[in-house]
Amino acid sequence: MFFKALVAASALLFSTATAQTACNNSPSLCSRAYNNITQLGAHDSPFLRNKNTSFSTSGNHYYDTTTQLDAGVRLLSAQIHKSGNGTGADAWHLCHSSCDLLDAGTLESWLSTIKTWMDKNVNDVVTVLLVNSDSATASQLGEQFNSSGISKYAYTPPSTGVPTTWPTLDNLIGNNTRLITFVASLSEASTQHPFLMDEFTYVFENDYENINPSNYSCTPSRPTGLTTSSTGGRLFLMNHFLYENQLFGIQSPNETYAPTTNGQSGYGSLGASVSNCSTVYGKAPWAVLVDFFNVGPAIASVDAANGVSGSITGRRSLSTDALTEQSNGVAKTQGSLLAVVVAVVVAVGFGM
Repeated sequence: MFFKALVAASALLFSTATAQTACNNSPSLCSRAYNNITQLGAHDSPFLRNKNTSFSTSGNHYYDTTTQLDAGVRLLSAQIHKSGNGTGADAWHLCHSSCDLLDAGTLESWLSTIKTWMDKNVNDVVTVLLVNSDSATASQLGEQFNSSGISKYAYTPPSTGVPTTWPTLDNLIGNNTRLITFVASLSEASTQHPFLMDEFTYVFENDYENINPSNYSCTPSRPTGLTTSSTGGRLFLMNHFLYENQLFGIQSPNETYAPTTNGQSGYGSLGASVSNCSTVYGKAPWAVLVDFFNVGPAIASVDAANGVSGSITGRRSLSTDALTEQSNGVAKTQGSLLAVVVAVVVAVGFGM
């Protein structure tokens, strides 16, 4: 009798623990397909505006990639460029438009950082989106994934076409294929590295170059030829960030308007755009891409879209305030962007 009671109690405990296991910070997301969730994405994740970059106006976030993941970001985007290392050899770096403007280090190092986080967070699915600025081949990129060790988590799609169904988060976690990787763009699929998916085969985006909140739209912009009624089954990545014009026509992330841009309500807010686009497509976006992710906070609109606002666990809470030179105790340097721009212009002028 005692043994039966013990077995029953153990079964109850196991059942309760299983039911309470969180996937991407919520138990209710575990049974949902990868294409039926909304992810918070950090636009240009590794490019920071904090004391480590002297508050570069080219930076898109105050907190690094590890902190982004701790705080609920599950899609990380970055631009990759070929950059010389001073020895004549080229390496793949994370650079904002130009490596002379903002260089966040090597792709391999960044992927290693993400892997370290995934090693410790076994119930989370992470998406990486690489903007292939200098046309790296799948072989070149695959080497970076292998050398960082993160490829062991990579999900490989069953075919090179748009799938009719995607696995659930539970499936991805159970199979330990918790890393989904898109590249914009790849010239052809790779048999050696089939986990590298050409973004616009699987994903469509709205316009991303906005300097006014009135410019936000749900209409497909990339790839070309799509309409709101015909997206080919692709995942919808909703860009929602603002630029502001700087000297020499350079655009930088609009920090001033970020509380509204990332807010849940109001003109030009993330919440309003998610609602509008959900109406257009009959479902919430698969991912939203923002700058200054902690401001707003942007995660609130994502939780609302997922319907999980009351069931969050294991997420780090951050201040929703902007980081400033004063708040970090460093001297203010208004001329930082001008100095970099002048250096770039001079280098170009002398053919450097």
